Amino acid sequence: MTVEDGLVRRDCLPDDAPHVLIVDDDQRIRDLLTRYLIENGFRVTPAADTSAARAAMRGLKFDLVILDVMMPGESGLQFARYLKKTSEVPICMLTARSDPEDRIAGLETGVDDYLPKPFEPRELVLRVKNILRRGRIELANSDEIRMGEFVFYIARGELKRGEETIRLTERERDLLRQFAQRPGVAIARHELAGDDATGSERAIDVQINRLRRKIETDPSNPVYLQTVRSKGYILYTD
Repeated sequence: MTVEDGLVRRDCLPDDAPHVLIVDDDQRIRDLLTRYLIENGFRVTPAADTSAARAAMRGLKFDLVILDVMMPGESGLQFARYLKKTSEVPICMLTARSDPEDRIAGLETGVDDYLPKPFEPRELVLRVKNILRRGRIELANSDEIRMGEFVFYIARGELKRGEETIRLTERERDLLRQFAQRPGVAIARHELAGDDATGSERAIDVQINRLRRKIETDPSNPVYLQTVRSKGYILYTD
């Protein structure tokens, strides 16, 4: 099986299946990982280099990145440093450079795991699942964010004002969770849209306005959910 780079492989998987970005210049590795991850319930987008990965991330939201170190042009370590500055997506490094110094250099960039080649695909899937499980625990432990008299309980996806529960749509709940993961950080419209078929950048503006009516005392002059010109939106919390 040969997989076209940039193509999202779903193979009838549910829409909420974890989405993994594979960045590796070896097509055999990309094809192997794509096939194996799909068989284990993941959606997959392969990329042959970091340029293709950046293009994919402009239009799609990923739950995890599997990243090779040695690639033409920008290296995996350089790309990992960029990702850690600009996103919260977890990273599993996959590389033929298995010396302790190389492993330490990888971990020092802040990646979540480091697996040397050659590797056992079953072990990689277990590591991926463990990384995603840790992320869910951390999200649940975050518990809540506060915006004035409003409290959003992240794990439950519940918005309350005192004892009153404010009704949220699934899309509004998803947006609040995205903001809760990066409070005080401007998030671009295309990131908020993710791979939601209804999530065009114009639709995001409409959804943000609706969300403001639920969390702002004066939606026309927002205090917490603000627009960042030419960028997107930012959520300030108390």
